[in-house]
Amino acid sequence: MSASLVVFDLDGTLIDTAHDLVASLNHTIGIEGLEPVGFGDLTYLVGHGGLVMIKRAFSLRGREISDEDLQRMLGVFVEHYSKAMPGVSTPYPGLTDAMDRLSGAGYRLAVCTNKLEGLARRLLDGLGLTARFSAITGGDTFAVRKPDAEHLLGTVRLAEADPARTVMIGDSLNDMLVARNAGIPSIGVPFGYSDVPVADLEPSHVIAHFDELTPDLVERLIAR
Repeated sequence: MSASLVVFDLDGTLIDTAHDLVASLNHTIGIEGLEPVGFGDLTYLVGHGGLVMIKRAFSLRGREISDEDLQRMLGVFVEHYSKAMPGVSTPYPGLTDAMDRLSGAGYRLAVCTNKLEGLARRLLDGLGLTARFSAITGGDTFAVRKPDAEHLLGTVRLAEADPARTVMIGDSLNDMLVARNAGIPSIGVPFGYSDVPVADLEPSHVIAHFDELTPDLVERLIAR
């Protein structure tokens, strides 16, 4: 039988990264003379990439930004963010125990994030988590990214697993959509960065804490 797989989103699902991302954003826009933005202004944009966060910050401050300046500032943002990794970013409570349970039951684990793959790997390296995953894919790994089904299905292939025995876990609309588009059941977590309750995004199941992520739950979702 082909391998069974649990795929995690990164920001807002595996790791609480928002404080470090907003700090790097404020460093970047500060160079342009913009006042810092607040955590609540941007948390829901985490996972959409640095470009979206920079554009949103300029919009909040009533400033226009050209595509050329946006690309330049993205470079500043990525450099600052990568140098500080892992910063204060930490795994969510119960995560490592949940991964131990799944791995002990024979499940492979993978990461499917819209974060640049190099940044995702650097973050996971810094937290000592990389070796746990059979595949780590980012927004630039393939020609497409979430919510395109091929991002998730490509991750499943790299993990050498069976899409019919795969579950996707995430906190955002992109995570729920990519799972739906790929025909894969999904688990939503409410502690991430969605701007609406995760239950409203219609995951197959919602867990409030990683203590609830068990092999039995994964099997029930696959069996549906």
